[in-house]
Amino acid sequence: MTRPTSRRTVLAAALAAAAGAGALSASPAAAASPDPSAPSPGSAPGPSGRSNPLVDNAFWASYDDWRAGTAYGTQAVTAAGRPGLVIATPTGSVAYADPHTGKTATWEYGTWTSPVHRSSVPATEAIASWNAETPSGTWLQVELQGRYSDGAETPWYVMGRWTAGDGDGDIRRTSVDDQTDGRSSISTDTFAVDDAASGLRLDSYQLRLTLYRKPGTRLTPVVRRLGAMASDIPDRFTVPASKPALARELRVPRFSQDIHDGQYPEYDGGGEAWCSPTSSAMIIQYWGRGPSAKDLAWVNPDYADPQVCHSARYTFDYQYDGCGNWPFNAAYAATYQGLSSAVTRLGSLTDAETLVRAGIPVITSQSFLEKELTGSGYGTAGHLMTVIGFTAAGDVIANDPASPNDDAVRRIYKRAEWENIWLRTKRYNASGAVVSGTGGVCYVYWPAEPTSAQRTALRAVGLL
Repeated sequence: MTRPTSRRTVLAAALAAAAGAGALSASPAAAASPDPSAPSPGSAPGPSGRSNPLVDNAFWASYDDWRAGTAYGTQAVTAAGRPGLVIATPTGSVAYADPHTGKTATWEYGTWTSPVHRSSVPATEAIASWNAETPSGTWLQVELQGRYSDGAETPWYVMGRWTAGDGDGDIRRTSVDDQTDGRSSISTDTFAVDDAASGLRLDSYQLRLTLYRKPGTRLTPVVRRLGAMASDIPDRFTVPASKPALARELRVPRFSQDIHDGQYPEYDGGGEAWCSPTSSAMIIQYWGRGPSAKDLAWVNPDYADPQVCHSARYTFDYQYDGCGNWPFNAAYAATYQGLSSAVTRLGSLTDAETLVRAGIPVITSQSFLEKELTGSGYGTAGHLMTVIGFTAAGDVIANDPASPNDDAVRRIYKRAEWENIWLRTKRYNASGAVVSGTGGVCYVYWPAEPTSAQRTALRAVGLL
């Protein structure tokens, strides 16, 4: 069985320069920009972790982190015992023509720009992620601007326009296509240098948040965490297997995407393509969270595992036309009280063992031919599954949503095969053509107040 093709099988060498699908009445960057006469943000590095020498993580989440940025109309607060960023006094208003509803509305906004973060890894790719609450009538935009290794700057790239809801008072969650400066481009949720072989790299970057609300209200998003993963994973068809160091299995609920085949086709064609939201639903429930009965009232009561349908609806990217936007899945998980999340890359199954040892499962992205993963029964150009443990021999215990029913979701895959299809960046498809792999991309969801062991594990892989 061949799974649906992912847009990440090939990153475009260059995208046509355009404003992107849907725009503010001014350009996205201009509309969200702070006062140009104000002083530029400082150059102090953001908090960073580096467990993998090919990956740099930087995140802003504490009260001091938010205070370290440059704010126009936003402020750091402590709400419900946790720090965050909110709208204080809006600095202006802007009209947004939503390309997915056809409606134009005016929104008040404030901005926050991070200090410049100099990456410990001169990078070919970067992926932002965030944790936020967006009451109906609010939304946010995340942008990235970087400096290349030759000193030139990128444009301000939109990494996502996001809201947790999709009611009448909300915009539609969306990535923005056709963003490029001829040297780098945005592929849905991923910044990528167009020609990595040229030696050009992203040396540093800033993130900018723009928080929006309906004019005349006191509504506000609350952003709890913002960051990015920058990486330079070399071209590689094979990756040596790491040595087993853990035998443990976490009790993660099992959900099949395939039992939802044909349900709610407006969301990525229905369940057969819902590997990402199904995996997210499994881990959210593992942490004792999930949608309420009221939240699920819209789902047909004849459908099993309605939380999977809910996850698909609320991770859906209306521009990508799918549920596989990595940061949107992580952001969805963090809408549940007491959960944090991030998108990153891990260096090996040793890193996954570090997290599983502390009770933290990992959602991973991989692509493979059926013959490359014994027992899978299918091939895929892009698929998400969860690592929930390891056998005594070191093989991977995975909850694989590409299964005929919930009972069949638990699988055991050979360690060397599994590690290779996850970590490689190049592979041959069924036609013999060279296509890309994800290079160790994963989502990690964990308690906002982790235990000591969990904190140690998260710090070890660069997430705290």
